[in-house]
Amino acid sequence: MRLILLGPPGAGKGTQAARLMEKYNIPQLSTGDMLRAAVKAGTPTGLRAKSVMDAGGLVSDEIVVGIIADRIREADARNGFILDGFPRTVAQAEALDTLLARNDMRLDAIVELKVDEAALLARIEKRARETVAAGGVVRADDNPEAFKVRLDAYRAQTAPVSAYYAGKGGLKTVDGMAPIDAVTAAINGALGG
Repeated sequence: MRLILLGPPGAGKGTQAARLMEKYNIPQLSTGDMLRAAVKAGTPTGLRAKSVMDAGGLVSDEIVVGIIADRIREADARNGFILDGFPRTVAQAEALDTLLARNDMRLDAIVELKVDEAALLARIEKRARETVAAGGVVRADDNPEAFKVRLDAYRAQTAPVSAYYAGKGGLKTVDGMAPIDAVTAAINGALGG
């Protein structure tokens, strides 16, 4: 199973990806996680991406596509993967199409979590409070100000990706505002299982 989860920041893609990973025994390829790991490791890619990510901006297509190209060739992704946070632009979606074709792969599904933006801001604020209450550190890009920048970037750059896949006939939409278990059930139904 090779699939993409689309939706704005805070929509619950990570939560649903974790459930899909368990069900299909495939890895979640979160570009955000991969980039944060590169930042933590101090790799050249991580160093280039750090300042952009801290400001809530989007990293260049070249960096992200390179990370994805390397990752889908790893052994644990042979039977499939879940892309979370990629593609972020139509150009990335087109690059993904090319990349998959070059590797004799195809997507099985593209699922978009539809959500209310005002409710998303409340989710981000709640997640930040819960992280602090649990003794954790809130990510630099997980505060209301950076979230608004990320949401604006999503609207301008990523929302058109939904139209791109809808035009190809592959987009399935799910109400991301429903309770977590209901969202999971809707995704499973959209995937035919």
